[in-house]
Amino acid sequence: MRVMVIIKASKESETGRLPSEQDLRQMSAFNDQLVAAGIMLAGEGLKASSNGARVRFDKSGKKTVIDGPFAETKELVAGFWVWQVKSKEEAIEWLMRAPFNNGEEVEIRPLFEVTDFEGNFSQEDLDAEQAQRRKSGYAERPASS
Repeated sequence: MRVMVIIKASKESETGRLPSEQDLRQMSAFNDQLVAAGIMLAGEGLKASSNGARVRFDKSGKKTVIDGPFAETKELVAGFWVWQVKSKEEAIEWLMRAPFNNGEEVEIRPLFEVTDFEGNFSQEDLDAEQAQRRKSGYAERPASS
C-alpha cells in the first residue's frame, strides 16, 4: 500500500526559515534508510504558504485565486513523503524513527490504488487509469519485503 506522510506546518516553518545543517543531515540519513528499505517513493519539503496560492471552485463555476500566506498554520503542510509499505502499522513504525523533536505533528494517510475502484468502474476505465499511472512513472508497486 502507498501512504502519504504529511508533515504539518508550524509558525516556525511558515517564516520560511530553512532547517539547520544538523537537522538536514539527520533527515537525509533517515531518507537514506527509507530508500535503502524500498519504502520512499517521493518526498519534499514545501516553501512557506506566502509563496503559494489557493484556487477556490464554487458550485456556480466561479474560480477565485487566493494568494498566500494563509492564516491557519495548523491546516498547512510543510512537507511530505510518499511511502510504499505493507500496512499502516509499518508506516507508523518507520515514522517513529524519524528525527523529529520540535513538537511536529505528522499524519499518515493511505492513497487510493486502482484496485480500490474495482467493482465501481468498468475494466476499461481501470486499465486506462493504470496505464496513465505507468506513463507518469507512478504505477502501483508491490509492497517492500
